[in-house]
Amino acid sequence: MMNTLNGQWCNLLRVRRAGILSRHRHPAPVHGYVLKGSWRYLEHNWVARAGDYVFEPPGETHTLTVDEDVEEMITFFNISGCMYYVDKQGRNTGFEDVFTEIDMCRKHYVAVGLGERYIDQFVR
Repeated sequence: MMNTLNGQWCNLLRVRRAGILSRHRHPAPVHGYVLKGSWRYLEHNWVARAGDYVFEPPGETHTLTVDEDVEEMITFFNISGCMYYVDKQGRNTGFEDVFTEIDMCRKHYVAVGLGERYIDQFVR
């Protein structure tokens, strides 16, 4: 679901192999719930496992990592505002927000034959 009034969007993140996904930060809180598998942030000493709630405070830089022993990870994220991708020095390298997500979905739905307006049912 996406809410363009307050910039809120949800992401069901599925990862099927190990690796580092992204170094990023958010200007607003992010809430997550791990549905399957596990993952961690390089900057912390905890592991998020199935059934865990995760809170990402505004302004914190973190690097999501899925370890080699994890076959599949699925986590639901509720994001307010944008996600800034940053390099090792903390410099902005890109971003995603509710509007870039809508654009990405429109392109995907066109490519699979559902049409660009298919996303409209998920936008409030």
